Amino acid sequence: LIKTAELDPQQNYLVGFHPHGVLAAGAFLNFCTEASGFSILFPGITPHLMMLSLWFRFPFFRDYLMSGGLIPSNKESASYVLQKPEGGNLLAIIVGGAQEALDAHPGSFTLLLKNRKGFVRLAIQHGTPLVPAFSFGENDVFDQVKNPKGSWLRRIQCWLQQIMGISLPLFHARGIFQYSFGLIPYRRPICTVVGKPIPVQKKHRPSEEEVDEVHQKYINELSNLFEKHKAKYNIPADSHLEFI
Repeated sequence: LIKTAELDPQQNYLVGFHPHGVLAAGAFLNFCTEASGFSILFPGITPHLMMLSLWFRFPFFRDYLMSGGLIPSNKESASYVLQKPEGGNLLAIIVGGAQEALDAHPGSFTLLLKNRKGFVRLAIQHGTPLVPAFSFGENDVFDQVKNPKGSWLRRIQCWLQQIMGISLPLFHARGIFQYSFGLIPYRRPICTVVGKPIPVQKKHRPSEEEVDEVHQKYINELSNLFEKHKAKYNIPADSHLEFI
């Protein structure tokens, strides 16, 4: 976990996390555990990561998720976290969601963000600063069966996602005693870089133009964050983020 700016513990923050990857390993490890020393990097800040509401329907597993700071991905839960009057809450949203997992191939930098504006509207309604975060290596810990758009596999995956709410990427990596096939992730680093906050003016009912303006600022800041740090993580100079 890499910090590029200080976060005031007397404020709440909304972090957009990119990319989803196959299993969102970077988001879980960095915002739901102390594996990367979150409390040391951001003292006084309590992270909460949004997860598909489906997983909270299972007894005991739901309690395990909540013990790690995970909350259901609905507006009510998000608003509750961002309304803390004394501040100190951080809400992390994997903006691309389950659909973006289907594009999680090694070396891919395709983000489902162009028409994802709900998190921006939420930030404006609460006057919460937006913070972009990019996880380098997130797409490299698993291989996924090729599923280009228009293929029969992609059509089936999209159809199942519409029915169940979760995507089903066909992924593989290594085994315990061999490195050729299995479901254990490859030994590749995931480095999540947290950008600087983007100030947001509070407005209960923002117009579409106001949402679009802040959304474009966010995209620009995320692109700048990627371009500034990509060389440190061996990303080719001619590789850039692609927004769909």
